[in-house]
Amino acid sequence: MKKSRRAATYEDIEALPVGWVGEILEDELVASPRPALPHARVGLALSALLGMAFDLGQPETRGGWWLLYEPELHLGGNVLVPNLAGWRRERVPLPSFKDAPFATVAPDWICEILSPASVNIDRERKLPLYHREGVGHVWLVDPPTQTLEIHRRRARGWRLIARHTGDQEVFAEPFDALALRLGALWWPRVPNARGEPAGR
Repeated sequence: MKKSRRAATYEDIEALPVGWVGEILEDELVASPRPALPHARVGLALSALLGMAFDLGQPETRGGWWLLYEPELHLGGNVLVPNLAGWRRERVPLPSFKDAPFATVAPDWICEILSPASVNIDRERKLPLYHREGVGHVWLVDPPTQTLEIHRRRARGWRLIARHTGDQEVFAEPFDALALRLGALWWPRVPNARGEPAGR
C-alpha cells in the first residue's frame, strides 16, 4: 500500500502506474495494486447474481437498483472506488452520472472485497467516510475466510447485523428478497494431503 504525505489531487491518481487503483481519503492518496484472482471472482459472481435480480432482470418485482462494478465516487472531497455500489432507483430515478466518468451521489449500498493490501483501509478509513456520506448498507466480503459481513447504518456508526460464512444460503440486506448462496462466490478450496479442504 502506497501513501502520499501531502494533500493529494486527481493528477496524483492519473500518474499512478498501470494496474494500480488510486483513491483520495481525507486529502491523502491511497493506491492499491490490483487484487488476486479470488477477489476478482467474488466481484464477478456478485455482479452477476445481484445484477440479474435487481438491475438487469425484473427489478420491478424486488425493487429497482442501479448497480455498478468499481465505480469512481467523488464524495465530499474524497475519491473512492468501492468494488461494487448500488443506488435505489426510487431515490435516483435517472442517475445524473450516466454520462459521467464518476458519481457524486452517494450510493445506498456498497460492497468492499477485502484483500491483504486493503483490509485496514476498507475497515478503518473508508467505513467512516461511507457513514458520513449517508450510505445505508456496506458489505465486507473476505474471500480467504469465505465470509460476508453485513453492516447497517445507524445514527452513529455501523451495526454489524449479520456475519455469514461458507456455503450458507442467506438473505442479506438490502437484497434480502433474494436467496443468495454464498458458495457461488468462492473458488473451491484445494484439498490437503488427507483429502480435507485446506484452510478450514
